[in-house]
Amino acid sequence: MSKSSKSWINALSDIIKVILEALGKSNKKRTWHQHVVPYENGWAVRREGNKRITSKHRKQSTAINKAKTLAKRKKADVIIHRESGGIRDRISFKD
Repeated sequence: MSKSSKSWINALSDIIKVILEALGKSNKKRTWHQHVVPYENGWAVRREGNKRITSKHRKQSTAINKAKTLAKRKKADVIIHRESGGIRDRISFKD
């Protein structure tokens, strides 16, 4: 193999590595953490990263129970927010 062929192969190999790394970074692993957030005149459960809500509830305690049920199935966390939006508590169901 000539010297120019080797340099072409090395250059092509480097380009492929860069592309594969970029693709790997854009395919972030899906998280199943459940957020209990204020919603309209009550509370909602929303999976982290989702714009849509999973369920609506009149009381925060009911929303927390629903979030716990979902988080236990996926070994995820429940993040409980205050009415102001700040985080009040975090419960982990990871092994």
